[in-house]
Amino acid sequence: QVHLVESGGGLVQAGGSLRLSCAASGRSFSANAMGWFRQAPGKEREFVATIRWSGRYADSVKDRFTISRDNAKNAVYLQMSSLKPEDTAVYYCAAGPFGGIEFKDYPYWGQGTQVTVSS
Repeated sequence: QVHLVESGGGLVQAGGSLRLSCAASGRSFSANAMGWFRQAPGKEREFVATIRWSGRYADSVKDRFTISRDNAKNAVYLQMSSLKPEDTAVYYCAAGPFGGIEFKDYPYWGQGTQVTVSS
């Protein structure tokens, strides 16, 4: 299996940038699609981005966020630019076999990292 630990969250002003990192352990890292999801208070967890060999994004973050991975380092990243207050949420790293957009597609999850965007 895969163990995931996120880092890089914090407080940023609207229009600013943050880079989230997810450190993974496990023999099958490269065999998994990786995803980022987020959950705001009172809302369901929602898809943000996923990558197997190429990235796929939610419409709400497309052209602002970039997902990437480094299999040699067992890491996946989410570069977030032009951040909006609506991006405020706990961001979760996930791993799964299919690279889908549903949370049910990902059996492995990190603990989450808080991203807060101030206006």
